[in-house]
Amino acid sequence: MSVLDEARFAAASEQHRHELRVHGYRMLGSIEQAEDAVQEALLKAWRARDSFEGDPSAGVRAWLYRILTTTCLDVLRAAGRRPTAAGTIDEVSWLQPVPDAMLDQTSPEQSVVRRETVELAYLAVIQLLPARQRAALLLRDVEGYSAQETAEILGVSVPAVTSALQRARATIAARTAARDADWSPTEITDGERRLLEAFIAAHEAQDPAAGLALIREDVRVAMPPNPGLFVGRDAVAGFMAQAFDRTIFGEWRLLPIAANRMPAAASYLRREGESVFTPFKIDVLRIGGGLIAEMTTFDASHFRRFGLPESLPVQEG
Repeated sequence: MSVLDEARFAAASEQHRHELRVHGYRMLGSIEQAEDAVQEALLKAWRARDSFEGDPSAGVRAWLYRILTTTCLDVLRAAGRRPTAAGTIDEVSWLQPVPDAMLDQTSPEQSVVRRETVELAYLAVIQLLPARQRAALLLRDVEGYSAQETAEILGVSVPAVTSALQRARATIAARTAARDADWSPTEITDGERRLLEAFIAAHEAQDPAAGLALIREDVRVAMPPNPGLFVGRDAVAGFMAQAFDRTIFGEWRLLPIAANRMPAAASYLRREGESVFTPFKIDVLRIGGGLIAEMTTFDASHFRRFGLPESLPVQEG
């Protein structure tokens, strides 16, 4: 048996920390909880490093995944949370956005974090799955572990993994069947960037007509952790007109960002009498058919994670 000494453990934990954090994020839907789970899992692994059996150069990754996955299952069991059968974003009140810069922190031997595995609607749907089905799906279809490896990580039989995976895949297929044919599973496209620019321009001009021209008739807008889902352009028109009214809200400035491999914008607001623009919200956009098909709005508590300024000055002239 090879010894996983302190130096080897430190190197392995640093090498795999990022992908562990992304795995925890997919499992839990919350980057804050994922980071806590990774810390807890690495502490457990440190304390148990003398019991590690295998090749430190090849077997540590699966060992760490087993400890983290078990930790996430414990978190889910304690939380007792599960959305209803609809599986829409507004039901997942704990869902949080993650900066693309965080997703880009992969080492050369790790695969790029694919867009379809961190897109908000996908994350909301997998929250429908029972925890072990979710883990089996992520370990097999996202992380690339074999059925045998997944069974060892989860501490179940291979037939149990196969059964859980089949049920999970069926649920995901049923919930994502309506995904737009032109939706890019890889990276933000030039067309999406142009639409984001137009969204920012309409917002800053506070032009409701220009804003509504950018969204689909069947647009869906959610604002987690707040409940409720706005569906359709008519439903969105009312609150967009109010948000763009200077006498009600004030003046807006937006910065383009990227979250969950999707175009997004950070909005700053300056109310009457204020001297600077202060953080207000983050809008993450899903584009379909050349228009905004879905918009998920998060509050300003996420600005720090995106490395955004604490305020923006008033532009002269």
